[in-house]
Order: sequence, then structure tokens, then C-alpha cells
Amino acid sequence: MSRATLDDYYKSAAGQEETPKGPRTYRNVELVLILIAVVVAGGAYTLVGIGASDAIPANVYSYTGILAAFGIGINIVLRIRAKYADPILVPTAIMLNGLGLAMIFRIGVAKDNTRAADSQLIWMGLGVILCATVIFVLRDHRALRNWPYVAFLAGVFFLLLPLVPGLGRTINGSRIWIGLGPFSFQPGEIAKILLAIFFAGYFVNYRDQLRLAGPRFLGMRLPRLRDTGPLIIAWIIAVAVMVFQTDLGSALLFFGLFVAMLYVATGIKTWIVLGLSMFGAAAVSAYFLFSHFSLRVDAWLNALSPEEFNRTPGGSYQLVQGMFGMANGGLFGTGFGEGRPQIVPYSDSDFIISSFGEEIGMIGLFAILMLYLIMFQRGVKIAGNLRDHFGTLLSLGLSFLMAFQTFIVVGGVTRLIPLTGLTTPYLAAGGSSLVANWIILGLLLRMSDNARRPQEEFQTGVLQAVTDTSPKVRTDKEPDVVDYVTTDYNPNTSGYAPRQAGGELQ
Repeated sequence: MSRATLDDYYKSAAGQEETPKGPRTYRNVELVLILIAVVVAGGAYTLVGIGASDAIPANVYSYTGILAAFGIGINIVLRIRAKYADPILVPTAIMLNGLGLAMIFRIGVAKDNTRAADSQLIWMGLGVILCATVIFVLRDHRALRNWPYVAFLAGVFFLLLPLVPGLGRTINGSRIWIGLGPFSFQPGEIAKILLAIFFAGYFVNYRDQLRLAGPRFLGMRLPRLRDTGPLIIAWIIAVAVMVFQTDLGSALLFFGLFVAMLYVATGIKTWIVLGLSMFGAAAVSAYFLFSHFSLRVDAWLNALSPEEFNRTPGGSYQLVQGMFGMANGGLFGTGFGEGRPQIVPYSDSDFIISSFGEEIGMIGLFAILMLYLIMFQRGVKIAGNLRDHFGTLLSLGLSFLMAFQTFIVVGGVTRLIPLTGLTTPYLAAGGSSLVANWIILGLLLRMSDNARRPQEEFQTGVLQAVTDTSPKVRTDKEPDVVDYVTTDYNPNTSGYAPRQAGGELQ
């Protein structure tokens, strides 16, 4: 008897049979990072009070306690329902949200009205609750693949909701709001999540057809004409949003999401060229046909001219003041409460990036942008670790939404592109965007848990165990039940079937 055999015998006899260990959950690491994020946000809140009024804010302890309760609550939910979820996403979101609350409070102090900060804290609480609800209710993200067309119809419904007479509201020239008594809400923020789910489900089911090459033109391999239907439909929706709701930012965001997910699904660069060309043609046409767009483009191109600066409405006053504020902040900033960001219109929402640039400088602004880069990187990593193509596409799409929206906002504030009216995720005042981004965070946390969860623990109640009843000769080493994770989706039965050996995950 060999030594290895003797060791196995003695371990078995002593009841010391070794069991394989799964991946670490990192929930304690996440808790420590959440507490660090809360301390940083609470410190910024304190510095705002000291800088603006030479006194520590009276509500700093309650504010910090509520922020900590939100973070610890999500941590507890993850320990119970998604213990393998990514440990970096929640602390990053808490820090961004906390810093945004501090700046909104700072603007409110300068205007003798801090109700916007209190309202933002309430919206954050609602977003955290919805994030936890997604984690509890959605046991497996692949269940969403059963309802792509329902998600599409719901997304279009939310997009068109502001056009309903008596319900929609026009604010600052854009009809993207609905009014519910004293409250207003942007249904387009929910629509972008639903459309991301539809795009992921549709492209997984039809990616083979979309990959087929068509004729060559100017050195490019064009897709077949019959396969351009989804691109044309998405373009029509984007143009409709741009024309009827006069909202360039949302149109750019939706169409950019579609083209990005289409490229990831097919790997064909021609789709990007076609998408950019079609949206560019629509934007140029809108410039000549609609005054709202021409005013924004003129304010972008000729921002420093006296005519554009002094024109009301639609001038460049807001853009120029924001740029002057960032220039005043320089490299290190004036310090919290020491600048004058309140003189910029919408300094706590559309132009909160310029407010941060003035008071914490370019270095602090780069640190905030690095937090967004970290969130995008974690989303891409989740997509790479997932075992199914639907989850990969959905994770990339949701991560792209946050990253692209941040680029559009920062690009508009820094005069890289025209202003669009979008808000910075997690930072800016605005309940609709904040709630939507917390829902996105819940979906990413659920997908990250499924990506890292060991196969033996992957029994979510969504995937059905399939017993192999074929009459082939089996050995003792073969499992009687097909594993939950290594099964393929069957669109004809809306379920999962055994994956053939060497088959590709769907």
C-alpha cells in the first residue's frame, strides 16, 4: 500500500475527509470598503459646512449614519442572497453617491435651501431598496432572456409616456418628464434598462444571422439588407426621441447602446460605421430643422462670443461659467465650501462636474472619473467571467450605459461635445437617474454572483435539472443529472436543455 493511499485511509478513518473550498466571498472586504467610502463622504460633508459657514453641519452624524445604514444593508443582503457578488461595486457607488450628496448640500447652503440634498437622500434610499429587491427577486439573470419582446414593448412604452397629453411635462425645452402630482419622473431612465435587456436577448438569438456578410462597398463588407432591420428600427426610435422630445442626450445614449451591443455580439466593425453615419445624418438634419438643436450647437461652437454668451434663452452663459469655475479651481481646487459653484445654473445637476472641478480641482475630478472607470472595469470583468452569452451582453451593455453617459456629461461640460442635458450617474441631483443606476447596480451584482458561484451551489430554481434517460451505456463516474450551469437555453421551450459535448454556451 502506497503512502498516499495510507494517508487517504487514515483521513477517512478519522473523519477528516477534505472538501474542496469554493472561491472567497470577500463580503468582509466589501464591508471595510463601504465604511471607508462612508468616512470619505462624511468628511466631505463636514468640510462643506466648515468651508461655507465655519461650523460643522448639525446633521452630519445623522447623514453619515443613514449612508452607513444603506451600505451595511446592501452588504447584509449580499451575504444572504448573493455572497459571491463583486465586492467593489457597492463601495464605489456609495462613495460616488455620498460625494454627490455633499456637493448638492454645498450648493443648497449657498442658496439657503438644502431641500435638494434631503430629497436626494430619499431617492437614494429608494434606489437602495430597489437594488436589494432585484437581488432578492431575481435568482438568476438568465430568466430575463425569456422576456425580450416584453422588455422591448415596456421600454418603448416608457419612452413614449412623456408624449401623453396631460401627463408629460416640458422642462428646459425637452419633453422627457411625466408629472405625478408634486413629483416629476423621467421614464426614459427605466426605458434604457429595459432596452438593454431586449438588445441582449435579441442579439443572442440572432447573432448568427447578423454575422453573415453581404456585398463589399468602399473596402467594407456590408451586412445583408434584410439584417439591417433592427438597426433601422433603433435609428427610428432615436430620431423620434430627438424630434418629438427634443432630447439629444437620450437619443445618443439609446442609439449608442444599441450599436455597442450589436458590435460586441457580432464583432463586425461595419455596424459601428453604419450606426455612426446614420446618427450623424440625423443630428445634422435636426440642426437645420429644429431651433432647439441649432441653439445648442451654436452655443458649443461659439461659446465665448458675446452674442452667444448674452443670448437668452439658449446661450452659452452656463457653459462658460462652468469652464471659468473649473479654471478657478486649478489643480487642487479651492476647497469644499470655498468656491462659488452656485453661480452656474443647474450646478447641482447638469453641471455638478464643474462644481467638483472648482472645489476639489483637476486632481479630485480625475479621482472621481477613476471611480467611474473602476465601475466600468468591474462590469467588463463580470461579463468576461459569465458562462452565458446573454449575461455577457447584458453586463457589457449596462456597464457601457454608465460609462457612455458619464462621457456625454463630462464631454458637454468641458466643451468636447454639445450639451445634452444628461446627468452624471450617482453624483448629480435627480431621482430618476439615481434610482435607475441603483437598479443597474443590482443587476450587475446578481450577474457577478452567478459568474463566481461554484457549480454545485448553482441551484436557483430557474434552471431545471434534466435527467439523461438515453439508453447509452454509462459509467459510474458519469453524473446522473446534467449540471445547472453547463446547459444551453432552448428558445422553443423557454427553458434550458443539456449542452452537447463541445457545444458553445448560449
